[in-house]
Amino acid sequence: MDTMSAPPWLDSLLSSSFFTVCRTHGDAARSECNMYCLDCAGDPFCFYCRSSRHKDHQVIQIRRSSYHDVVRVSEIQKVLDISGVQTYVINSARVLFLNERPQPKSGKGVAHLCEICGRSLLDPFRFCSLGCKLGGVKRNGDASFSLEAKNGASMERREGFSGEEEDLRGGLQQHDIYPPTPPPPPSSARRRKGIPHRAPFGS
Repeated sequence: MDTMSAPPWLDSLLSSSFFTVCRTHGDAARSECNMYCLDCAGDPFCFYCRSSRHKDHQVIQIRRSSYHDVVRVSEIQKVLDISGVQTYVINSARVLFLNERPQPKSGKGVAHLCEICGRSLLDPFRFCSLGCKLGGVKRNGDASFSLEAKNGASMERREGFSGEEEDLRGGLQQHDIYPPTPPPPPSSARRRKGIPHRAPFGS
């Protein structure tokens, strides 16, 4: 696997143990090691270590959901192509899991499964986590974490729109600009309303 498919720090990130107590700042309030530096690719560190040792580095914060490590999509998508990985909304933030999670064997009728671990997925994605996508990159080579490759593919798709797709998009835009005109009210209602009534003429 080359570095174009996955960055060299990804293996280290996925194998790190987060939320341990920092050895240097163990008595402080925010001493849990939930930060990871992409430039150093070393051990996780705490909030105070970031301020003193990684101030100008590229750092992401790891969070926890049901005892499993997650990262916000808004952070990780800046450095990785996360296409194909199932995302979830937790506490109003969209996140994805770092590694696969154990799950009982999926029953019949499950529509979407992770290609690596077989975990059932909510949506038609290929992988349940970053770790499983990395496994897919190593096994098949038909997936990538490279943002350059993703941007190039997006350009090709945009340039390759068919005429039908362009017409459909134009139709949708026109529909948005000119919404359908509501039907007029019944004519009898218009005649009854506002008709002047004259007093009868005297003899």
